[in-house]
Amino acid sequence: MERNSSDVERRSEDIKRVARILQIVQLIAEAPRRYLRKDIAARFEVSDSTIKRDIDVIRHGLKLPIQHTADGYYLERIPNLPPVQYSFTEALALLTSVQAARQISGIASPELAAAISRLESQFPAEFTPYLDRLRIQPPVTARGEYRQKMLMLLNHALVEGRKILMTYETRSRGGALTERKVRPYHLMPYVRSWQLIAYCELRQTELMFKLDRIKEATLTDEPFTIPEQFDLESYLGWSWGILRGADRPPDDIVLHFEADTGHRVIEEDWHPSQQATILPDGRVEFTLRAIVTPEFISWLLYYGAQVEVVQPLWLREKVALAHQAAVSVYELRNMVKE
Repeated sequence: MERNSSDVERRSEDIKRVARILQIVQLIAEAPRRYLRKDIAARFEVSDSTIKRDIDVIRHGLKLPIQHTADGYYLERIPNLPPVQYSFTEALALLTSVQAARQISGIASPELAAAISRLESQFPAEFTPYLDRLRIQPPVTARGEYRQKMLMLLNHALVEGRKILMTYETRSRGGALTERKVRPYHLMPYVRSWQLIAYCELRQTELMFKLDRIKEATLTDEPFTIPEQFDLESYLGWSWGILRGADRPPDDIVLHFEADTGHRVIEEDWHPSQQATILPDGRVEFTLRAIVTPEFISWLLYYGAQVEVVQPLWLREKVALAHQAAVSVYELRNMVKE
C-alpha cells in the first residue's frame, strides 16, 4: 500500500514537472528576453536550482536552442514542430476554421496553403468533393499580398522579440509620413484590415497602428521585451471596438431599438457590458457601459430611425445633429436639382 502511494506521488511529481517545463518553453517563446531564472522560479514557486535543471532538460533533452542575456532567456531559432496526430473530427474542425480564417485579408500565404493541402491529404478520397466545396479561395489583390508580407514580418518580430523600424502614414496629420521604431506587442484583425499595438519610441507610449498605413518596415536586430504589466484588455479598456476613446470615463448608455432590429442586434456580442430587456411595446432596450468612440457613433448612425439614444443626453444630441446634417445635405441637393 505504501509502495502504491509512493508511486502515485512520484508520478504526480513527474506530471507536474513535465507541465512546468512545457509552460517554461511557452513563456520564453511568447516573451523572449523577459524572464530570468529567478523570475521563472518565483512564477512556479520552486527553487532556482530546480529551474536550472528544467532549463537543462529544455536545452539537452528537448534539443531547443535556448540562450540567455542579462534580460532573460530566449530561443535562438523557432524549431520545426513534430508531426501531430488528429482525430477525424479534430481535423475537420481545424480545416473548417482555417478555411473561414482565410477570408480575413492578409491571412492567405504559401505556408498556409501548404498546411491546408497536407491536412486535406489525410482525408479519405470520398471526401474530396466535400472538401472542394469547403475550399474558398479569396481573390488575390495587391493590398492582400502586401498585408500578407507585412503580417509575416510583424509576426517574426513578435516571436523573436525584435524591434521594427517603419515608415507610417498618419491620417490625422494629412497623410504625413514619419519614421518610427516600435516594439510590437499584439496583432489583431479588425473589420477588413489589421491593427498593430506597439510601443512607439518616438511618442514614448503604446499606440495602435493600422497595418495598411505602414508604408515600409524593416526587422532590426535590437531585442525588446513586452512589459509584464501590459495587458490587452486593460489597454483597450471600456472602448467600443478596438479604437480607443479619448481620455474620458465610460458612459452608461441606454438605447431603444425597434423590435425587429433590436432582436437582430442582441443576437451578437458587441461589448462585454451589454444587457438587453424586451420592453412592453416590443422594443428592445439595449444598455452598456462604454467609452463613446467615433466607431460607436457610426454604429448608431447605421441603424438610423431604428434606434433612439435615451442617454446620455450629450450623445442623444450628437446623434440627432448628425442625422439633421444628413437631411440638410439631401435637402440642399434637391433644391439645386430643382
